[in-house]
Amino acid sequence: MKILKYSFIILIVALLAIFTFYFYPRTAIITGYAAHSVCSCHFNSGRSLASIEASDNDIDIMSYASNNIDDEAQTVTSSIFGLRKRTALYRKGYGCVLLGLDGEKPTPIENIPPRAELVDSLPWPYGKKENAPSFPNVAMDRINEAVGDAFDKNGEAFKKTRAVVVVYKGQVVAEKYAEGFDKDTPQLGWSMTKSILNALYGIQSRKGIVNIKNPVNIPEWKKDDRAKITYNNLLQMNSGLEWEEDYASISDATKMLFITDDVSKVQLKKDLEFPVGTYWEYSSGTSNLLSGLLSKQFGSMQEYLDFPYVELFNKIGMTSMVMETDLTGHYIGSSYSWATPRDWAKFGLLYLNNGIWNKERIFPDGWVTYTSDAAKDSKGGYGAHFWLNAGGKYPKSPKDMFYCAGFQGQYVYILPSQDLVIVRLGLLSYPDFPADELVSRIVDAIE
Repeated sequence: MKILKYSFIILIVALLAIFTFYFYPRTAIITGYAAHSVCSCHFNSGRSLASIEASDNDIDIMSYASNNIDDEAQTVTSSIFGLRKRTALYRKGYGCVLLGLDGEKPTPIENIPPRAELVDSLPWPYGKKENAPSFPNVAMDRINEAVGDAFDKNGEAFKKTRAVVVVYKGQVVAEKYAEGFDKDTPQLGWSMTKSILNALYGIQSRKGIVNIKNPVNIPEWKKDDRAKITYNNLLQMNSGLEWEEDYASISDATKMLFITDDVSKVQLKKDLEFPVGTYWEYSSGTSNLLSGLLSKQFGSMQEYLDFPYVELFNKIGMTSMVMETDLTGHYIGSSYSWATPRDWAKFGLLYLNNGIWNKERIFPDGWVTYTSDAAKDSKGGYGAHFWLNAGGKYPKSPKDMFYCAGFQGQYVYILPSQDLVIVRLGLLSYPDFPADELVSRIVDAIE
């Protein structure tokens, strides 16, 4: 009996040790992820808790979290066994913000960002009027078949596609949506938000406010080699700064997104791991550092918060776009932006048209070329906050294709030589999702 008693005690101590040192530290991240996800999916997209928990929050470890939506207070609270409660708050115009570990509330924001309305009489993409495009050189039956094959059939869940939009010569020639989604449902872009930062810096470059060749001039870096880091190094992800981009553990990335009040300061505090400009490393911290640096270019936080809407989204008709902030009001430029599939397609069209929208130049001439030029040490796979196919990651697709990409398979593919933009949104990424097949089949259907 003593052996059984001591064995039981040892087992309990071991389980407590595992919980204390392995599981409990992760609970703040798990509940933070769950609360923010449910809040954004529900209040930005109007989806039910059952739908969100069955798909967006069906990641294994997320199943431990229980979630409660308060529609009156416009909050979501998540916990694990009643422990480590985290709350996300919805604010009109800014989506959801995750409150602090001790319930700290966000810095108050004075105004909702100014939003434009689309004109009924103008055709898409400039207005609401639907077109009936007809291109004799396009085999529509083959395009529709390729788009249809991107979706699961007969209740299967292998491809997990929610939306596909195909835009040829500025016209929507094909689109399809999963059950529960349509052309008016905003969807999370995840790291496609990084490409929005590229656009914002392109605008500032056109205005002469930012020279990407210049050092970023951060006071904390002046006494060491970090002083050499330029805006270009940050945009091309070859600053050499330390970073750990791992979403399966307690890492720089997960701590930044789910337990840090000011996401713009995390990478700022990192030391150099490699000489500046010599080593490419994907870093969400870099994107949020850029978001913080962008905020310093304005006289007030409200000007910074209005800037993407006034100078980008309103001008190209991305009327559904919402960018979410951290507690301090900085846009989480690494991860959190929401827009309808058609609005994501408009973003791709802006780059396809060399930064010109309806005869207005948004980016300086040459910015899109800069964006799609390979960063040093990226092996032809990355430009300036955009991914590239120059290195042949998609072997069947054109080499000049460049694209926005986000977690779980959010894509805006831009194919200049085909005058083509393809949007795919879902819950499975390439190569598990056959994106190369989707793109190449659509290209092959255009003579």
